[in-house]
Amino acid sequence: MSDQTYPPAAVRQAAPNFRTIALIVASSMFMEQLDATVLATALPTMARDFAVTPPAMSIALTSYLLSLAIFIPASGKIADRFGSRTVFRSAIAVFVLGSILCAQAPTLSFLVVARLLQGVGGAMMMPVGRLVLMRSVARKDLVSAMSWLLVPALVGPIVGPPIGGMFVTYLDWRWIFYINVPIGILGFILVSIFIEDVKGPADGPFDTVGFILSGISLGSLLFGFEMSSRTGEGSLAVFLIAVGLLFGIGYLRHAKNHPSPIMDFSLMRVPTFRASVIAGSLTRITQGAQPFLIPLMLQLGFGMSAASAGRIVIATAIGSMTMKAIQSKVLRNFGFRTSLIVFGLVGTLGYGLCAAFRPDWPMSLIFVILLFCGFFMSFQFTAYNTIAYDEIDRDRMSSATSFYTTFQQLMLSLGICVAALALHSSMFVRAHTHAELNDFSAAFIVVTLISLTATIWNARFSKTAGAEISGHKGKKIAVAAE
Repeated sequence: MSDQTYPPAAVRQAAPNFRTIALIVASSMFMEQLDATVLATALPTMARDFAVTPPAMSIALTSYLLSLAIFIPASGKIADRFGSRTVFRSAIAVFVLGSILCAQAPTLSFLVVARLLQGVGGAMMMPVGRLVLMRSVARKDLVSAMSWLLVPALVGPIVGPPIGGMFVTYLDWRWIFYINVPIGILGFILVSIFIEDVKGPADGPFDTVGFILSGISLGSLLFGFEMSSRTGEGSLAVFLIAVGLLFGIGYLRHAKNHPSPIMDFSLMRVPTFRASVIAGSLTRITQGAQPFLIPLMLQLGFGMSAASAGRIVIATAIGSMTMKAIQSKVLRNFGFRTSLIVFGLVGTLGYGLCAAFRPDWPMSLIFVILLFCGFFMSFQFTAYNTIAYDEIDRDRMSSATSFYTTFQQLMLSLGICVAALALHSSMFVRAHTHAELNDFSAAFIVVTLISLTATIWNARFSKTAGAEISGHKGKKIAVAAE
C-alpha cells in the first residue's frame, strides 16, 4: 500500500469538514447528471419549437457526449498544470455559461454549439471534482466522503426524466437549463472559499497526439454506443464503434512511447486499481442499462404513463440515498473484498429479478425491489470509487481520476448499447415488431449475466485491500511514515 497517496495530516488540519467538500463536489455532479438525463424528456417539445423532427434532436444529446469524450482524458493533466481549484471553478463557470446559451438557443444549430461548450465544462467537472475530494479528505474519512459524493450523482439520472416532464408540462423547456444557473453560482462561490488550489508535478509535455487519438476513439465509441439504442441507426453505430476501436489501437501504440500519455494505461498494473476498473466496468453495464430498460418496460409492457413510470423508477434513487447511512459500518466490519462480493451478487441478481416483472405484480412490491436494487448498486459504486485509489501515489492521482472517469462514462454508454442490442435481438428472434415483456426480460437477463462476472474480479481483491481506508477490524495496517 502506498504511503504517498495523500498529503501529510498536518496539511489537512485547517481543511473544512469532509462533508462540506464532498457536498460541494456532489452538487456539481448532480447538476451535470441531472442535465444529461432531464433533456431527453423535453426533446419532442424542443423539436416543435425548432421546427425539426424529434429524431433530429438527437444531435443535442450526442454533441454533449462528444465534448465529454474529447476532454475527460485531458482533465487530469490540465488540473495538474493550472491547479485543481482553478480548473474546477472554471469548469463550473463554463458549464453554467453553456447552460444559459442553451436556454437562449433560437435554433438547433445554436443549441448544438452551446451543448458542445457545456460538455467542455462537464468533462472537467467530473474527474477534477473527484480529484479535489481525493486531495482534500483524510483516508479515514474517504468512504463517508465518497458516499456523500456519489449519492447525488446516482440520483441525478433517476430524477431527471420526471423533473424534465414537470418543466415541459408546467413551465418551459428552457428552465431545464436555467435551473443550473443558481446551483452553479453557489458552487463557484463555495469552491472559491473551501477548496485549496493544488497543482500536480510537471511530468512532461502535453500529449497532443494522444489527445487527438483518444478524442476520436472515445468520441466514436460513445457516439456508436448511443446510436445503437436507436431504431434504424445500426449501420452507423457499427461504423462508429469500428472507427473508435481502430483509433483506440492507434492510441495504445502511441502511448507506449510517450513519456506522459494523456491516458496512462500503466495504472492498470496497480492491483486494486485494475480490479476496481474492471469489476466496476462490468457492473456499470447494469447501471447504464437499467435507466434505459425499466422506464421503457413500464410504459410499453405495462401500459403506464411516463409520469407513473417515473414515480416507480424513483425508488432506485431512494435506495441510493439510504445506502449512505450504513456504508462505512459495513466496510469497517467486513472489509472491501467481502462486501463487494456479497453486495455485488445481491444487487446484480436484484436487477435480474426485473426480468420477472409483470403487470399483475403489486406496484408496491416492484417499488421495494427497485429500492433495494438502488441501495446495493449505490453501495458497490461507492466502494469501487474508493478502493480504486488505495495504492495510487499522490503524484499519479490526477491521471488516475481522469482514467477512471473515462472508463466510467464509456461503460455507462456501453450498458445502453448492450441493453438495446439484447432487446432488438430478442424482438428479431421472436419476430416481434414492437418490444414485448418477454423481450425486456431477455435484455435484463443478458445485462445481469455480464455484470455477474464482476464477482470474479471482486474475489481478486486482497483480503486486506483498503484496510486503512475502511478501518476493517482485525487487520494489521501499515502506518505510513510521515
